[in-house]
Amino acid sequence: MSRTLIAMSGGVDSSVAAYLMKKSGYECIGVTMLLSHSPKSDSSCLSLEESESALRIASALGMEHHMLDLSDDFRKQVIGRFIEAYERGDTPNPCIECNRYIKFGRLLQFARELGCEHIVTGHYARIKYENGRSRLLKGLDAGKDQSYFLSYLTQEQFRHSLFPLGEHQKSEVRRIAKEQGFHNAKKKESQDICFATDGDYAETIEDLTGKVYPWGDFTDKEGRVLGRHKGLIRYTIGQRKGLGLALPEPLYVCEKRVADNAVVLGREEDLFAKAFLVKDLNWIAFDKPPEILKIKVKIRYRQKEQPARVFPVDEETVRVEFLEAQRAVTPGQAAVFYDGDDVVGGGTISTVND
Repeated sequence: MSRTLIAMSGGVDSSVAAYLMKKSGYECIGVTMLLSHSPKSDSSCLSLEESESALRIASALGMEHHMLDLSDDFRKQVIGRFIEAYERGDTPNPCIECNRYIKFGRLLQFARELGCEHIVTGHYARIKYENGRSRLLKGLDAGKDQSYFLSYLTQEQFRHSLFPLGEHQKSEVRRIAKEQGFHNAKKKESQDICFATDGDYAETIEDLTGKVYPWGDFTDKEGRVLGRHKGLIRYTIGQRKGLGLALPEPLYVCEKRVADNAVVLGREEDLFAKAFLVKDLNWIAFDKPPEILKIKVKIRYRQKEQPARVFPVDEETVRVEFLEAQRAVTPGQAAVFYDGDDVVGGGTISTVND
């Protein structure tokens, strides 16, 4: 069997992924990434405790283990992009960028330096190879499927990646961990962005940049001033709570305008849109899409994909038209295209149309 590099976070998923690869006869080497983060962060995925947990599992499995300092790359490729996106009024997904540039970018480079043919992660997704092309499919556990976060990977990255948990249910993974006596078998999962300060993205951005972001106006859709906001980075599309306004009716964040530093509020029905543009495209199923794609589109991780048509605008942009209007289509988030279980491709939401 070939030599593989196992990305080990110290959690139950990557631990069981390592066990399954060892059981299948692969020569396995473990690696834990050291990443930079906010000084105030106590995030589990970056803690010393997690690093020690990964080393403990590697030792139990008789695996060589490395600590890889990718803090400079992480700061530039993930945190830097996260900050830039918020500053231009978008709501980014840094986990996608981390997969794209760190886990399947720098880590793949490290794997090659060690003579490893593949990198292995604990993602709940599947890869199949047909006619010289890699297909990305949903994981069999619908509640844990993570194909959404892998939609920006290239054919080259897929060719050198293995996802042993894609065929398993989460309950089965925990059962395996318990049977093997892994200390982390019952460990809870982290839900927040790993470098955020207690889930407070605005505070994290201020800590990292040293900037004070200017207050501005809350307005309604007609431009009437409703009050003052505390900086654009503190708000996202669809937000209702935490506005700090006494209003006669529930209002939601419908738009963030960087040009005049305004947050536009509207009613629930104002959040719905049928059409939007997607840029930064990455096609997995083919090199170039047909004139019209009739598929399903997911615009946030926990949302079920919805029927839509996708039209090319130019080589770098497509227009997505949902059959039914969807709530809070958010610039900066990933739009991922599905055909059944297959991920056709994905991109970044740029402009929302009525």
